[in-house]
Amino acid sequence: MGEPIGKQSVRQSARRAALDAQSKIRADRVVREKRLSALGVAVMVALAERDGFVVSCELRAGEALRSMTEDEGLTLREAVSWCGDDLTRREATRLWRRADGAAGERGRATGTATGEGRSVVKFGAPVGTAGRR
Repeated sequence: MGEPIGKQSVRQSARRAALDAQSKIRADRVVREKRLSALGVAVMVALAERDGFVVSCELRAGEALRSMTEDEGLTLREAVSWCGDDLTRREATRLWRRADGAAGERGRATGTATGEGRSVVKFGAPVGTAGRR
């Protein structure tokens, strides 16, 4: 015949307790996943802001290098020597070109980029230093 009533109610009670515990675990997971999702978004926003800041700083550095070469008449090597040991010619060239590209983009956006009058950067050795490093 069936099980005694006492055993049935114990099983139902145990089943209900297990289902309640599982439901709580699922609810806790949902809350945790929402926290993790928000934290993931915060990480990516911070990195995007950092990247934008780096671009802005590199453009300023490149524009300063362009001014040194175009307005002051220095070679890029001379400009690098004015900046100290932390700036390599390779990095300076990259920054200079980045500023050149940004100037071209700004000109195209305003309709003023014609390509005329663009200076050519001089990569030669500084005057009076032939043969020296």
